[in-house]
Amino acid sequence: MTDNSIRMVFDMSDARIRETDTAFHRYLFSQMDWDARLIALDGPRGVGKTTMFLQHLKENPSEAESALYVSADSIWVSAQELFELVNHHVLHGGKSVYLDEIHYVKDWQNLVKSLYDNFKTLKIAYTGSSILRLAPGKADLSRRQIEYSLPGMSFREFLNFEGAGDFQAFGLDEILSNHAGIAANITKTVKIIPKFEDYMRLGYYPFYKEDRRHFHQKLLQVVNQVLDVDLQKVEEVTPETIRKARRMLVILAESTPQTPNTSQLCRGLEMDRKQGVKILHALRRAGLVGMLAEEADALKRLCAPNKLFCDNTNIMFALTPSPDKGTLREVFFNRQLSVGHVTAFPQNGDCLVDGQHLFEIGGENKTFAQIKDIPDSYLAVDNIEVGRRCRIPLWLFGFLY
Repeated sequence: MTDNSIRMVFDMSDARIRETDTAFHRYLFSQMDWDARLIALDGPRGVGKTTMFLQHLKENPSEAESALYVSADSIWVSAQELFELVNHHVLHGGKSVYLDEIHYVKDWQNLVKSLYDNFKTLKIAYTGSSILRLAPGKADLSRRQIEYSLPGMSFREFLNFEGAGDFQAFGLDEILSNHAGIAANITKTVKIIPKFEDYMRLGYYPFYKEDRRHFHQKLLQVVNQVLDVDLQKVEEVTPETIRKARRMLVILAESTPQTPNTSQLCRGLEMDRKQGVKILHALRRAGLVGMLAEEADALKRLCAPNKLFCDNTNIMFALTPSPDKGTLREVFFNRQLSVGHVTAFPQNGDCLVDGQHLFEIGGENKTFAQIKDIPDSYLAVDNIEVGRRCRIPLWLFGFLY
């Protein structure tokens, strides 16, 4: 790299840190060990990983003075050039480096390992697409790094981001035992149903605030980037398979949650069953599809799912002007409960949480007919502000994180 190129990278780093807004923080920000020597932060595109890094640096000027932020999606970046840049940084007193979008760098695992092994006092933090967890790594980083995964915003975070209040999160047990009191306190200060409808359309990704009018168009660009760029970094796929994956997402958005015929689905994607299931799981890790399986650990073992749907409601609205309402409810519930809890496909009802709590999800007229006489069962009900006994407002499950 030339001196001018190096100077430009450092100037861009300073500018990005300086221009970052620190008014709102994602929930994970306060939970991270920012002093760890090697930090890995993954998550779907657009959920705020970059902003978290830049906020930390802006709010810690003593570290920022000797830190370097680099986005690896720059057109000039290669593993060798990044190593040379970090070496220059360390030789000139640099103490930490923040590598953003690391999945753009070929052989990125070996690059991170090399930086860790060669610069013993250097703090390294990097972000990458969550799809990378399926990529076969040539270098084992798990023993060296602390790993974090950032989902999109919860409904609670959306309300705080909108300035509707400063609401705290509640544990699932708190919600199950005291949902009426919690909901009554929240609805005293905010008209919750209209805000919940807004969240379902555009509140999962923080970048909606940059341009509400064109948000769904920009979200489709994110979806296309995952399919066209990220997916091909972990799996060999043809353009025709990508086209059919796009069509599959539209179908999932328009219809009720699918109980897929896996073999038939894989034939539609023009690949054998094993490869097709791998593609579905890659899309799950990338934040495009959601899954439920009967066994709690089945998805970790890359087994075929019992139920398949879009990952979040914002994607559904981006893919179709009229997503299925029942599907929207189930997608919201499963997306919120998937953070910190284990969800599974039950014999009765819609979702089994932590192997214990059974839920049926529906509108205000939903009854217990499908789960009657089953212990520890609940209704998650849409379009109500406050519930009663085992009828819990659906929106309240957006306060879990």
